[in-house]
Amino acid sequence: MAGKSFPRAAPDVNEFELIARLTKTLPANENVVVGAGDDCAVLDLGVPEKLILFKTDAVVEGIHFTQETPPEKIGRKALARCLSDIAAMAGTPTAALVTIALPKNFDAEFVAKIYDGLNSLAEKFGVAIVGGETTTNPERILISIALLGTVPRGKQILRDGAKIGDAIFVTGELGGSLVEKHLEFEPRIAEARWLAEHFHIHAMLDLSDGLGGDVRQILNASKVGAEILKSAVPVSRAAKLAARENSSAKPAFASALTDGEDFELLFTIASKDAVKLLDAWQKKFPKLKLSCIGKIVAGDGILIRDKRGSHQFNAPGYVHFAK
Repeated sequence: MAGKSFPRAAPDVNEFELIARLTKTLPANENVVVGAGDDCAVLDLGVPEKLILFKTDAVVEGIHFTQETPPEKIGRKALARCLSDIAAMAGTPTAALVTIALPKNFDAEFVAKIYDGLNSLAEKFGVAIVGGETTTNPERILISIALLGTVPRGKQILRDGAKIGDAIFVTGELGGSLVEKHLEFEPRIAEARWLAEHFHIHAMLDLSDGLGGDVRQILNASKVGAEILKSAVPVSRAAKLAARENSSAKPAFASALTDGEDFELLFTIASKDAVKLLDAWQKKFPKLKLSCIGKIVAGDGILIRDKRGSHQFNAPGYVHFAK
Protein backbone atom coordinates (compact mmCIF):
# COMPACT_ATOMS: atom_id res chain seq x y z
CA MET A 1 0.00 0.00 0.00
CA ALA A 2 3.04 2.28 -0.35
CA GLY A 3 2.18 5.82 -1.30
CA LYS A 4 -1.51 5.57 -0.37
CA SER A 5 -2.79 8.17 2.08
CA PHE A 6 -5.55 7.58 4.59
CA PRO A 7 -7.98 10.13 6.05
CA ARG A 8 -7.14 11.12 9.60
CA ALA A 9 -9.47 12.56 12.20
CA ALA A 10 -8.19 15.07 14.75
CA PRO A 11 -6.60 13.23 17.70
CA ASP A 12 -8.85 12.81 20.75
CA VAL A 13 -5.92 12.76 23.20
CA ASN A 14 -2.95 15.00 23.91
CA GLU A 15 0.68 13.89 24.19
CA PHE A 16 0.56 12.84 27.84
CA GLU A 17 -2.79 11.09 27.52
CA LEU A 18 -1.46 9.12 24.56
CA ILE A 19 1.73 8.18 26.44
CA ALA A 20 -0.33 6.99 29.40
CA ARG A 21 -2.45 4.82 27.12
CA LEU A 22 0.48 3.33 25.23
CA THR A 23 2.62 2.57 28.29
CA LYS A 24 -0.03 0.67 30.27
CA THR A 25 0.94 -2.72 28.84
CA LEU A 26 4.56 -2.35 27.79
CA PRO A 27 6.52 -5.60 28.25
CA ALA A 28 9.53 -5.58 30.61
CA ASN A 29 12.16 -8.04 31.78
CA GLU A 30 14.60 -8.53 34.64
CA ASN A 31 17.00 -5.94 33.18
CA VAL A 32 14.59 -3.02 33.62
CA VAL A 33 15.26 -0.88 36.70
CA VAL A 34 13.19 2.10 35.47
CA GLY A 35 11.01 1.89 32.38
CA ALA A 36 8.81 4.47 30.67
CA GLY A 37 7.95 7.57 32.68
CA ASP A 38 11.25 9.21 33.52
CA ASP A 39 13.84 11.15 31.50
CA CYS A 40 15.67 7.94 30.57
CA ALA A 41 15.13 4.23 30.95
CA VAL A 42 17.50 2.68 33.50
CA LEU A 43 18.78 -0.82 32.74
CA ASP A 44 20.87 -3.32 34.70
CA LEU A 45 22.97 -5.20 32.17
CA GLY A 46 25.41 -6.60 34.68
CA VAL A 47 28.06 -3.90 34.26
CA PRO A 48 30.03 -3.70 37.52
CA GLU A 49 29.25 -0.56 39.53
CA LYS A 50 27.19 0.99 36.71
CA LEU A 51 23.65 1.08 35.38
CA ILE A 52 22.84 1.83 31.75
CA LEU A 53 20.78 4.84 30.71
CA PHE A 54 18.83 4.63 27.44
CA LYS A 55 17.10 7.58 25.78
CA THR A 56 15.54 8.42 22.43
CA ASP A 57 14.28 11.76 21.13
CA ALA A 58 13.41 13.32 17.79
CA VAL A 59 13.39 16.74 16.16
CA VAL A 60 11.00 17.48 13.30
CA GLU A 61 11.11 20.26 10.73
CA GLY A 62 8.31 22.73 11.38
CA ILE A 63 8.11 21.77 15.07
CA HIS A 64 11.65 21.98 16.47
CA PHE A 65 13.35 23.91 13.65
CA THR A 66 12.51 25.60 10.35
CA GLN A 67 13.87 25.49 6.81
CA GLU A 68 15.80 28.67 7.64
CA THR A 69 17.60 27.14 10.64
CA PRO A 70 21.35 26.69 10.02
CA PRO A 71 21.90 22.96 9.47
CA GLU A 72 24.74 22.72 12.00
CA LYS A 73 22.35 23.97 14.69
CA ILE A 74 19.73 21.40 13.69
CA GLY A 75 22.20 18.56 14.23
CA ARG A 76 23.45 20.07 17.46
CA LYS A 77 19.94 20.41 18.86
CA ALA A 78 19.00 16.85 17.91
CA LEU A 79 21.78 15.41 20.07
CA ALA A 80 21.67 18.08 22.78
CA ARG A 81 18.06 17.19 23.65
CA CYS A 82 19.08 13.62 24.47
CA LEU A 83 22.18 14.77 26.32
CA SER A 84 19.95 16.97 28.49
CA ASP A 85 17.91 13.91 29.48
CA ILE A 86 21.07 12.01 30.42
CA ALA A 87 22.01 15.03 32.55
CA ALA A 88 18.61 14.88 34.26
CA MET A 89 19.53 11.41 35.57
CA ALA A 90 23.04 12.57 36.60
CA GLY A 91 24.56 10.27 33.98
CA THR A 92 27.43 10.23 31.50
CA PRO A 93 26.61 9.82 27.79
CA THR A 94 28.54 7.19 25.82
CA ALA A 95 27.22 6.30 22.36
CA ALA A 96 24.43 7.25 19.96
CA LEU A 97 22.60 5.98 16.90
CA VAL A 98 21.19 8.53 14.46
CA THR A 99 18.12 8.01 12.27
CA ILE A 100 17.52 10.71 9.68
CA ALA A 101 14.44 10.82 7.46
CA LEU A 102 14.65 13.10 4.44
CA PRO A 103 12.30 14.37 1.70
CA LYS A 104 13.06 13.10 -1.80
CA ASN A 105 14.47 16.45 -2.91
CA PHE A 106 17.00 16.73 -0.06
CA ASP A 107 20.27 18.64 -0.39
CA ALA A 108 23.22 16.35 0.43
CA GLU A 109 25.43 19.28 1.48
CA PHE A 110 22.74 20.51 3.88
CA VAL A 111 22.52 17.03 5.43
CA ALA A 112 26.30 16.84 5.76
CA LYS A 113 26.27 20.12 7.69
CA ILE A 114 23.58 18.72 10.02
CA TYR A 115 26.04 15.96 10.84
CA ASP A 116 28.84 18.49 11.31
CA GLY A 117 26.86 20.14 14.11
CA LEU A 118 25.87 16.82 15.62
CA ASN A 119 29.42 15.44 15.47
CA SER A 120 30.95 18.55 17.01
CA LEU A 121 28.70 18.33 20.08
CA ALA A 122 29.26 14.57 20.32
CA GLU A 123 33.03 15.08 20.43
CA LYS A 124 32.67 17.74 23.11
CA PHE A 125 30.82 15.32 25.40
CA GLY A 126 32.77 12.20 24.50
CA VAL A 127 29.90 10.54 22.65
CA ALA A 128 30.61 8.00 19.91
CA ILE A 129 28.22 8.03 16.93
CA VAL A 130 28.09 4.32 16.13
CA GLY A 131 25.57 4.05 13.29
CA GLY A 132 21.93 4.66 12.52
CA GLU A 133 19.48 4.67 9.63
CA THR A 134 18.53 6.82 6.65
CA THR A 135 15.06 6.79 5.16
CA THR A 136 12.56 8.88 3.21
CA ASN A 137 9.99 11.14 4.84
CA PRO A 138 7.61 13.18 2.67
CA GLU A 139 8.01 16.96 2.80
CA ARG A 140 10.14 17.42 5.92
CA ILE A 141 13.31 16.38 7.75
CA LEU A 142 13.10 14.24 10.88
CA ILE A 143 16.08 13.27 13.05
CA SER A 144 15.81 10.70 15.82
CA ILE A 145 18.63 10.00 18.28
CA ALA A 146 18.97 6.90 20.45
CA LEU A 147 21.54 7.59 23.18
CA LEU A 148 23.21 5.30 25.71
CA GLY A 149 24.80 6.49 28.93
CA THR A 150 25.91 5.21 32.30
CA VAL A 151 25.36 6.19 35.91
CA PRO A 152 26.97 4.80 39.08
CA ARG A 153 24.72 2.28 40.80
CA GLY A 154 22.52 4.00 43.34
CA LYS A 155 23.36 7.48 42.02
CA GLN A 156 20.63 7.78 39.37
CA ILE A 157 18.23 10.64 40.14
CA LEU A 158 14.58 10.02 39.30
CA ARG A 159 11.45 12.16 39.30
CA ASP A 160 9.64 10.41 42.12
CA GLY A 161 11.79 11.31 45.15
CA ALA A 162 10.59 14.82 46.03
CA LYS A 163 9.65 15.18 49.71
CA ILE A 164 7.40 17.64 51.52
CA GLY A 165 9.55 20.55 52.70
CA ASP A 166 12.13 20.21 49.92
CA ALA A 167 13.50 23.34 48.34
CA ILE A 168 12.95 23.58 44.57
CA PHE A 169 15.88 24.78 42.47
CA VAL A 170 16.36 25.63 38.80
CA THR A 171 19.51 26.41 36.84
CA GLY A 172 19.86 29.26 34.37
CA GLU A 173 17.02 31.49 33.15
CA LEU A 174 13.63 30.54 31.73
CA GLY A 175 11.37 31.67 28.91
CA GLY A 176 11.92 33.20 25.49
CA SER A 177 14.00 30.25 24.31
CA LEU A 178 12.67 30.37 20.74
CA VAL A 179 14.58 33.61 20.16
CA GLU A 180 17.85 31.69 20.13
CA LYS A 181 18.51 29.46 23.12
CA HIS A 182 16.62 26.39 21.88
CA LEU A 183 19.27 25.92 19.21
CA GLU A 184 22.31 26.69 21.36
CA PHE A 185 21.56 25.50 24.90
CA GLU A 186 24.26 23.70 26.84
CA PRO A 187 23.29 20.28 28.27
CA ARG A 188 23.95 20.41 32.02
CA ILE A 189 25.94 17.15 32.14
CA ALA A 190 28.79 18.41 34.35
CA GLU A 191 26.48 20.32 36.68
CA ALA A 192 24.16 17.36 37.24
CA ARG A 193 27.02 14.96 37.95
CA TRP A 194 28.52 17.44 40.42
CA LEU A 195 25.15 17.72 42.18
CA ALA A 196 24.86 13.94 42.48
CA GLU A 197 28.41 13.59 43.78
CA HIS A 198 28.18 16.31 46.45
CA PHE A 199 24.52 16.45 47.53
CA HIS A 200 21.54 14.19 48.06
CA ILE A 201 19.24 15.37 45.27
CA HIS A 202 15.76 13.96 45.82
CA ALA A 203 14.24 14.45 42.34
CA MET A 204 15.37 16.00 39.07
CA LEU A 205 14.40 16.49 35.43
CA ASP A 206 15.30 18.79 32.56
CA LEU A 207 12.94 21.56 31.49
CA SER A 208 11.80 20.85 27.94
CA ASP A 209 8.08 21.71 28.06
CA GLY A 210 8.10 24.73 30.39
CA LEU A 211 8.44 25.06 34.15
CA GLY A 212 4.68 24.94 34.73
CA GLY A 213 4.30 21.68 32.83
CA ASP A 214 7.51 19.96 33.83
CA VAL A 215 7.31 20.60 37.58
CA ARG A 216 4.05 18.63 37.44
CA GLN A 217 6.01 15.61 36.25
CA ILE A 218 7.91 15.62 39.54
CA LEU A 219 4.77 16.37 41.55
CA ASN A 220 2.75 13.58 39.96
CA ALA A 221 5.56 11.04 40.28
CA SER A 222 6.26 12.02 43.90
CA LYS A 223 2.58 12.53 44.87
CA VAL A 224 3.17 16.01 46.30
CA GLY A 225 2.40 19.64 45.48
CA ALA A 226 4.53 22.74 44.99
CA GLU A 227 4.47 26.40 45.95
CA ILE A 228 6.39 28.63 43.55
CA LEU A 229 7.46 32.15 44.54
CA LYS A 230 6.84 34.35 41.51
CA SER A 231 9.60 36.85 42.33
CA ALA A 232 12.18 34.03 42.59
CA VAL A 233 11.64 32.54 39.13
CA PRO A 234 14.61 33.55 36.93
CA VAL A 235 12.91 35.02 33.86
CA SER A 236 15.20 35.42 30.86
CA ARG A 237 16.08 38.74 29.28
CA ALA A 238 14.67 37.46 25.97
CA ALA A 239 11.25 36.84 27.55
CA LYS A 240 11.24 40.26 29.22
CA LEU A 241 12.28 41.99 26.01
CA ALA A 242 9.60 40.22 23.97
CA ALA A 243 6.91 41.21 26.47
CA ARG A 244 8.04 44.86 26.43
CA GLU A 245 8.31 45.21 22.66
CA ASN A 246 5.24 43.24 21.57
CA SER A 247 1.89 43.98 23.20
CA SER A 248 0.46 40.69 21.91
CA ALA A 249 3.30 38.59 23.38
CA LYS A 250 2.93 36.60 26.60
CA PRO A 251 3.84 38.35 29.84
CA ALA A 252 7.44 37.49 30.70
CA PHE A 253 6.51 35.37 33.73
CA ALA A 254 4.01 33.38 31.66
CA SER A 255 6.76 32.70 29.13
CA ALA A 256 9.00 31.34 31.87
CA LEU A 257 6.23 28.97 32.95
CA THR A 258 4.96 27.77 29.56
CA ASP A 259 7.34 28.41 26.64
CA GLY A 260 9.44 25.26 26.97
CA GLU A 261 12.75 24.45 25.25
CA ASP A 262 14.79 25.82 28.18
CA PHE A 263 16.67 22.56 28.92
CA GLU A 264 17.72 23.69 32.36
CA LEU A 265 17.79 21.41 35.42
CA LEU A 266 14.87 21.44 37.85
CA PHE A 267 15.50 19.59 41.10
CA THR A 268 14.54 19.29 44.75
CA ILE A 269 16.74 18.95 47.82
CA ALA A 270 16.17 18.98 51.58
CA SER A 271 15.69 22.59 52.70
CA LYS A 272 18.42 22.20 55.35
CA ASP A 273 20.96 21.80 52.52
CA ALA A 274 19.78 24.77 50.43
CA VAL A 275 22.19 27.43 51.69
CA LYS A 276 25.15 25.07 51.61
CA LEU A 277 24.26 24.15 48.03
CA LEU A 278 23.98 27.78 46.90
CA ASP A 279 27.35 28.66 48.42
CA ALA A 280 29.10 25.65 46.87
CA TRP A 281 27.43 26.23 43.49
CA GLN A 282 28.58 29.84 43.26
CA LYS A 283 32.16 28.71 43.76
CA LYS A 284 31.95 25.81 41.29
CA PHE A 285 29.77 27.37 38.57
CA PRO A 286 30.08 31.15 39.00
CA LYS A 287 28.75 31.89 35.49
CA LEU A 288 25.56 29.83 35.77
CA LYS A 289 22.69 31.13 37.90
CA LEU A 290 21.08 28.79 40.42
CA SER A 291 17.75 29.89 41.90
CA CYS A 292 15.63 28.54 44.73
CA ILE A 293 12.12 29.13 43.38
CA GLY A 294 9.86 27.50 45.94
CA LYS A 295 9.15 24.45 48.03
CA ILE A 296 7.44 21.08 47.92
CA VAL A 297 4.18 21.02 49.89
CA ALA A 298 1.53 18.49 50.81
CA GLY A 299 -1.36 17.95 48.42
CA ASP A 300 -1.11 18.24 44.66
CA GLY A 301 -0.90 20.88 41.95
CA ILE A 302 1.02 24.15 41.80
CA LEU A 303 0.45 27.27 43.87
CA ILE A 304 1.99 30.55 42.67
CA ARG A 305 2.72 32.97 45.52
CA ASP A 306 3.00 36.69 44.76
CA LYS A 307 2.16 39.99 46.46
CA ARG A 308 -1.55 39.17 46.32
CA GLY A 309 -1.18 35.81 48.04
CA SER A 310 -1.22 32.25 46.67
CA HIS A 311 -3.31 31.06 43.73
CA GLN A 312 -3.59 27.83 41.77
CA PHE A 313 -1.68 27.53 38.51
CA ASN A 314 -3.42 25.32 35.97
CA ALA A 315 -2.01 26.30 32.58
CA PRO A 316 0.07 23.58 30.91
CA GLY A 317 3.48 23.92 29.35
CA TYR A 318 4.00 22.88 25.75
CA VAL A 319 1.94 19.78 24.92
CA HIS A 320 1.95 17.96 21.56
CA PHE A 321 -1.51 17.14 20.15
CA ALA A 322 -3.11 19.65 22.58
CA LYS A 323 -6.83 20.01 21.97
